Amino acid sequence: MAVLEGLEPQEVFRWFEAICGIPHGSSDAGRISDFLVDFAVQRGLKYRQDEWNNVIIWKAASPGYEQSAPVMLQGHMDMVCEKEADCDIDFAAEGLRLKLQDGVIFAEGTTLGGDDGIAVAYALAILDAEDIPHPPLEAVFTVDEEIGMLGAAAMDCSDLHSRIMLNLDSEDEGHLLVSCAGGVTTEAHLPVVWETAGGEVIRLTITGLQGGHSGVEIDKGRGNACRLLGRTLYALKEAGNFRLLRLDGGMKDNAIPREAVAELVCESGDYSRIIDGLREMYRNEYRQTDPDIDILWERQGVKTGQKAMTSRDTDRVIAALVNLPGGIQRMSFDIPGLVQTSLNLGIMITKQEEVSFSFSVRSSIGSEKEELVQRIQCLMEALGGSVTCTGAYPAWEYRQDSPLRDLMIQIYQEQYGEKPVVEALHAGVECGLFAGKLPGLDCVSFGPDMDDIHTPKESMNVESVRRTWKYVLEILRRLK
Repeated sequence: MAVLEGLEPQEVFRWFEAICGIPHGSSDAGRISDFLVDFAVQRGLKYRQDEWNNVIIWKAASPGYEQSAPVMLQGHMDMVCEKEADCDIDFAAEGLRLKLQDGVIFAEGTTLGGDDGIAVAYALAILDAEDIPHPPLEAVFTVDEEIGMLGAAAMDCSDLHSRIMLNLDSEDEGHLLVSCAGGVTTEAHLPVVWETAGGEVIRLTITGLQGGHSGVEIDKGRGNACRLLGRTLYALKEAGNFRLLRLDGGMKDNAIPREAVAELVCESGDYSRIIDGLREMYRNEYRQTDPDIDILWERQGVKTGQKAMTSRDTDRVIAALVNLPGGIQRMSFDIPGLVQTSLNLGIMITKQEEVSFSFSVRSSIGSEKEELVQRIQCLMEALGGSVTCTGAYPAWEYRQDSPLRDLMIQIYQEQYGEKPVVEALHAGVECGLFAGKLPGLDCVSFGPDMDDIHTPKESMNVESVRRTWKYVLEILRRLK
């Protein structure tokens, strides 16, 4: 029996569970994209699937809404694939292992993909129904949102006629998102030279951190495992001589790394005192945000013939990790409590000829975003490295006159008996890209309650999904 069978609204949860059964991580959207195409074909709906696997499905207006302005339902089909260390799931071959407990849905040992599978489920339930009043619909499903909104950036929007857009990619019920930061993925490249080395090999791990979304949760004060690894390595330099064999950490540039690992070949020194002191210090500093933080120091034995970085390059890599900027850089003075500019070191990889550091850089001020990229570039040039930038996307500016926002506020007050929170967000959403391609677009982003997105603790509230479904249907009914 399906795990979510019997939950209301049944049509939404049926489609959500079907989506969870299909592998659909970022850069692996072919199967979920084809699933959406099959859905359209079976119902005789007009559709377009582009070369990037974005899908658009059109549905004619219900009776009485033929003269209404078309409405876009929009969400992304890819999910962040994170799992616990002891979870054996293969994201490329298996569906998620859904669990339901106390009115909350989660996936065993992995991310849930409620971000943004629930948007796809809502849209499919609406497209599949024959008894829901609605204007002409354009359901737009994009790919690779989680790795730079690449699908939305590449999409040809010339056949989209909607100038009203419901983006279902937010995680706080009762919050209407009307503006967001722009961003860019910035990768720093630091070349390294290898030479033969001998000595005791040590595996050093920073682990036990909470992680989280690098935009929405950058203000939570949580530790970044990659940056803490650099701090740890620099502290260890006073205890003896070592060289780096490798260092790796994080999986997504838009997720705060929960774990980072370095392997060292130690030629001399006693590091135990420093490790013990750092562990105690980190647990004190992060006692509120990352109470389970730990430093593991695992001896791998004495080995000869290891290919290690030169002493000079070991120092250069550590210098980069210690000095590359990270976290909140500036708060907004226009919107109290809003992070204006930040960056997150999300992925660190040792390759054959270099160590690379990938950042998600965000700001609602374009010049500050560029200045952060320049700071990274300045440091890397001084260390003999370079920088590449990809996936740049614009900020979504606040619209003073928004009939859609006004209507959604009114409906929310009628259904909930209170005003919604109208806010800007320090994270990228695809609304900015669509607003740039569709002049005059009136857009609001919203969704049901989800917690700990982009982490294996991700969960989604059943009752919130039900209430948001009712809210969506009333919005469509009133857009006549």
